[in-house]
Amino acid sequence: MSNIQQTLQQELAKGLKALFQIEVTEIALQETKKEFEGAYTLVVFPFTKQAGKAPAAIATDLGEYMLANCSIVKAFQVVQGFLNLSIQDSAWLGLLASVASDKNPFQIESKGEKVLIEYSSPNTNKPLHLGHLRNNFLGFSVAQILAAGGYDVVKTNLVNDRGIHICKSMLAYQLFGNQETPETSGLKGDHLVGKYYVAFDVAYKEEIAALKAGGLDEEQAKKQAPILLKAQEMLLKWEQGDEEVMNLWNTMNAWVFAGFEKSYQTMGVSFDKIYRESNTYLLGKQLVDEGLAAGVFFQKPDGSVWINLEAEGLDEKLVLRKDGTSVYITQDMGTAQLKYEDFKANQSVYVVGNEQDYHFEVLFHILKKLNKPFSQGNFHLSYGMVDLPSGKMKSREGTVVDADDLMADMIQTAKDRTLELGKIDGFTEAESNELFHNLGLGALKYFLLKVEPKKRMLFNPEESIDFQGNTGPFIQYTHARICSILRKGGEITAVSTDSELAESEQELIYLLGEYKASIAQAAANFAPSVIANYAYDLAKTFNKFYNELSILSEENEVKRNIRLTLAELTGKTIQHATLLLGIVSPNRM
Repeated sequence: MSNIQQTLQQELAKGLKALFQIEVTEIALQETKKEFEGAYTLVVFPFTKQAGKAPAAIATDLGEYMLANCSIVKAFQVVQGFLNLSIQDSAWLGLLASVASDKNPFQIESKGEKVLIEYSSPNTNKPLHLGHLRNNFLGFSVAQILAAGGYDVVKTNLVNDRGIHICKSMLAYQLFGNQETPETSGLKGDHLVGKYYVAFDVAYKEEIAALKAGGLDEEQAKKQAPILLKAQEMLLKWEQGDEEVMNLWNTMNAWVFAGFEKSYQTMGVSFDKIYRESNTYLLGKQLVDEGLAAGVFFQKPDGSVWINLEAEGLDEKLVLRKDGTSVYITQDMGTAQLKYEDFKANQSVYVVGNEQDYHFEVLFHILKKLNKPFSQGNFHLSYGMVDLPSGKMKSREGTVVDADDLMADMIQTAKDRTLELGKIDGFTEAESNELFHNLGLGALKYFLLKVEPKKRMLFNPEESIDFQGNTGPFIQYTHARICSILRKGGEITAVSTDSELAESEQELIYLLGEYKASIAQAAANFAPSVIANYAYDLAKTFNKFYNELSILSEENEVKRNIRLTLAELTGKTIQHATLLLGIVSPNRM
């Protein structure tokens, strides 16, 4: 919140008390709509009953009070029950000077709280895809925003490296792999293993069809297909520590982890701690035993273990199979305990798609019923799926949009567009490649992050790379333009508060003063879209300012210095805001 807003809130509260004997603890101000005069708007309808006056009369009385008692108010306008306040140029310049002199303009003071962000969470039976990109970009950005918002942040990744789906890839490789490796195949390790996940599905469907032709119905055929029974047998052998199965598992997982690391480097995301479900599922089983002893869980005649959550409006949920093997929720229970032991976080945020809403509702209920300290502060950051014109993606059928391929395509598209526009004169090859990478990934990240997390979205690669409109490259280009201005602008001195301002200058100062409030809002709601939309508004407002007013050719030194200061602060703010989104804003384009 800017010092202008604080001053207005304090004086408005005094005015309400002096004029109408109304005591208020908090005054909510809004940005005035563009079609009206003013910068801040107070909605007076909530005070009509206590004041005993019509809304317009209350607004008029308050406006006259502010004009007489608040030196930063230049004028007011009443529109029905809305009081719009215009601010003195000296106050705007004072705000600009305050932001310019702030030693730490982008960091909110420490909250003294630790937050764990768990994101990515891939399976080691396939490469990362478009859905994983939204997950990784969202998790990394939320972590960046929370850190700027004053929280101590730990970024974690829970890799699902065990289970029936992993055994499907392993079995298919055992049956069809002919000892090929990433080196002999020329494939990244995660892509090679994913190839065999698809191969399993092909063989499985063929066996189902053959069993149906022999007289079984579809459900029976699905359960009795020999390749599925072999995969289930392999899972049991894995849990028993069978040497041959463990060796194959370790080899294929190593291939996948090496492939994931390359993908993460391209994405520009990182983790402070990587957990593997193979190290947490036994902890989960211990918690199941505890819960059975305490009556939280119950065992069915076949030996499977369940929890009854009907009283919570849910149903019965399996927590351990009849053969003693664990399920996802068993592993998540163990991981929750391990994370708490490692970090003692105040809050644990799970970044997982909305198809798992039910799963996390059940998990959080289980942890509370177990009465564990890590049952508090859990939050599922649920996000919508990413669709393409061709429809929903299916990993097992090999119809996914591969993350590596998509990132490479975006970088190539950025290269093609940039060369068309002739924006890289004087760049070395290395500088050009870095620019193409930053623009391609900037376009992709911004497009996926500018939408509220819960919304399902359609990804449009062509639209995302446009240098005009609400896109990453538009914001990045604005930053590069500002850097070019500053390289030519010379020394910038302290801002004078004695000058007249144009409307576009006031609008820019207003936005710069609101940046910390935007960070706080984004952190409170785990919403990178708040920062994305702020960055776009700031870039758009700067371009309006740039097109309307001279900067380098302004002859009045005071005005020139103010405008250079505005350019410098806007550039720094755009750079910081885009970094919160995981986007690098180039200095040259």
